[in-house]
Amino acid sequence: MKIFLIRHATPDWSRKDIPYDIVPGPVLTPKGEKEAQALARFLKSEKVGKLYHSPFARAAKTAQIVSAINRIPCVEEPGLAEWRVQAEMEIQVRRRMKAIFDRSLAEAAEIGPIGLVSHGGPIGVLLQELGIDPNELAEYRTRFDTTNPLPPAGAWQLQANDGKHSSWNFTLKFIPALP
Repeated sequence: MKIFLIRHATPDWSRKDIPYDIVPGPVLTPKGEKEAQALARFLKSEKVGKLYHSPFARAAKTAQIVSAINRIPCVEEPGLAEWRVQAEMEIQVRRRMKAIFDRSLAEAAEIGPIGLVSHGGPIGVLLQELGIDPNELAEYRTRFDTTNPLPPAGAWQLQANDGKHSSWNFTLKFIPALP
């Protein structure tokens, strides 16, 4: 059983008039759309059969591109939203992300791999909650923009080490490489 934690593709960060943490947030750039297309090819090879996505425009569009190319359902999930830094404590982000992850596990047992399209901060919090080695997470946070644990349109694969889902194998499985 696999779950993919996916960061949205590259948005238009130059739009300073649109808050990044309030819906709708910035939209994808043309580069971001190409990243989402590359992500779609990767997720198809992994047989991902369904996506859940944040309500933010950048995550929704990423999921919609993947969904259209792979002909799989994508469903908006408010709990995958960006971290509301001024209004939300880490424990709140942790709880909402873990609840969605747990529901997705149950569904993945029925239909196969599922993708959760969210944002770097919430994904990092969930990785911590699930027990990633803190040193490994810290190393990845130095590699990508604004201390995110994965690049835009990147995907972490989480696979249970046992049938009880008490320990996880974490692999940063996809980083888009564009010409």
